[in-house]
Amino acid sequence: MSAAVERPLLFLDIDGPLIPFGSPQPPAPAASDDDGNPLLARLDPGIGARLLALGCSLVWATTWMEEANEVVAPRLGLPSLPVLDWPEADEPGLRGLHWKTRPLVERAGGRPFVRVDDEIGAVDRQWVAAAHPGPALLHRVDPARGLQDSDFRTLTDWLATLARPS
Repeated sequence: MSAAVERPLLFLDIDGPLIPFGSPQPPAPAASDDDGNPLLARLDPGIGARLLALGCSLVWATTWMEEANEVVAPRLGLPSLPVLDWPEADEPGLRGLHWKTRPLVERAGGRPFVRVDDEIGAVDRQWVAAAHPGPALLHRVDPARGLQDSDFRTLTDWLATLARPS
């Protein structure tokens, strides 16, 4: 048995959780550092420190791919993070199973993980419960609001259960 315990993985989506769609303010006018995407103004720069404080190994699980490290991470004060590679869309999926779910479980390899996304449904939860041997939290974020204090409480509480002896 290994003396070092690996930290849980936290698979992080951008659109919805970090860039809320329903921001009460319209996007800020394009600035010289916005990379042509006015929605980047909706990023909360304080979220990066809060994510790092969770004590997880953060992994981008987003269609932004490597652009997440180039554009989003610096605005949040995050280091460059691993990026989950997505499979080709050739293989048919189980009806209702989000296309991200299988690759996340494969990447986790039995390790505890959290998925923070705005596109999580009942089929994803059922499939992960059946296919993943370790603890997993699939946490759906309201895409209109993005990550909120209540979301961080949920994540912190779940992660605390991993630290408790069985």
